[in-house]
Amino acid sequence: MADAQLYGLLAEFRDPEALVDGARRVREAGYRRFDAFSPMPIEGLAEAIGFTRTRMPLVVLIGGLIGAVAGYLLQYWVSVIAYPLNVGGRPLNSWPYFIPVTFETTVLVAALFGVLGMLALNGLPRPHHPLFAVEQFAHATRDGFFLCIETADARFAGDETRRLLVEAGATEVFDVPA
Repeated sequence: MADAQLYGLLAEFRDPEALVDGARRVREAGYRRFDAFSPMPIEGLAEAIGFTRTRMPLVVLIGGLIGAVAGYLLQYWVSVIAYPLNVGGRPLNSWPYFIPVTFETTVLVAALFGVLGMLALNGLPRPHHPLFAVEQFAHATRDGFFLCIETADARFAGDETRRLLVEAGATEVFDVPA
């Protein structure tokens, strides 16, 4: 299959240790666009594939700040500008009374940004992924350990990449159609 028609190469490994070792060797060979799949968390796999920190904390922080400012400004606008009522001589801008609603809008908007940010950063919704076309990939949720190198990687070269995966300990290497 020509590289233009491939999404990548999928390598199956016999156990978690072989997957971590294979991922480490692929990373050391200079590949950057690859991912690992297993039915359980594997200690050391994130480091082996070069997983970096996510931007989710920043997304949630920005959402929380927007929620806090919006909640406070909404109450300020209602109490001071749109419908000012002087009850018992209190000041119109009574910020201690604004704290509960400000807190609630902070949490609400931060949670919404968290959900929407998670979907956006994960590229979801994506009802079909090219890996689903490989029949053996169904084992990734039960007893399979897989590593997929994408053709979008700058170092990807069909036969050379396949050879690297076999040398890294893959039991089988599959073409993943685009």
